[in-house]
Amino acid sequence: MTTTEAGGVTGTFSPRPGAAPLPRMIRAQAALETRMLLRNGEQLLLTVIIPTLLLVLFSAVDIIAVPTATAGGAGRSVDFLAPGILALAVLSTAFTGQAIATGFERRYGVLKRLAVSPLPRWGLMTAKTCAVLVTEVLQITLLTAVALALGWSPEGNPLAVAALLLLGTAAFSGLGLLMAGTLKAEATLAAANLVFLLLLVGGGVIVPLEKFPAAAHCVLGLLPITALSDGLRAVLQHGAALPWPDLGILAVWAALGLGAAARFFRWE
Repeated sequence: MTTTEAGGVTGTFSPRPGAAPLPRMIRAQAALETRMLLRNGEQLLLTVIIPTLLLVLFSAVDIIAVPTATAGGAGRSVDFLAPGILALAVLSTAFTGQAIATGFERRYGVLKRLAVSPLPRWGLMTAKTCAVLVTEVLQITLLTAVALALGWSPEGNPLAVAALLLLGTAAFSGLGLLMAGTLKAEATLAAANLVFLLLLVGGGVIVPLEKFPAAAHCVLGLLPITALSDGLRAVLQHGAALPWPDLGILAVWAALGLGAAARFFRWE
């Protein structure tokens, strides 16, 4: 191709088709994934509105007596509820929302087409993870502001909170991708919402584990949502340094979920 510039200089230029640098591709895909998630009304209902309403409702009204609640203080209730709602936010985004969105992308052939693009498969999963993390930052910021307005008084080390949230995100992301990559989209939709409701009730998010039969404590205590809720509560409510048992449970779930997703995920 010969081109004459304004100054009269003539040069020959050859096209150089090729993929953009990998970091730029991942950033672009992560930005797209984030915009798609935030524009989805059903996802916003699941990830933002429901956790916020639960936090406000159960903090302001004594529907369920929590261990730290006093007869006249909603502030003590919110100290118990806020860490559980933060764990619920991670569950709703990293597991439920990601499983449903990825399941339907797989059904409609979106993942199959993206898999043959210059963006490698691990780069696509990295972009999805970045979108989840961005959404979680927005969720946690909003929920923290609401909880503080309700009288929440958090304690503890922010680094311990970050470690719990990251491990919880890894655990739920692995389980969500495993479900989306092995089940049909309709089955994923039903199963992800059912699991969300079951973990909301039985994972120590709102209802204390002491309300359940003693025989169920051992099983419920091994769930990732319970470990995340209890770990956040130990740090933010009781000022614990690092809740190692909860971190260990989340690490095991993260390893199992991500490993199984990498092994059994089907792109078609």
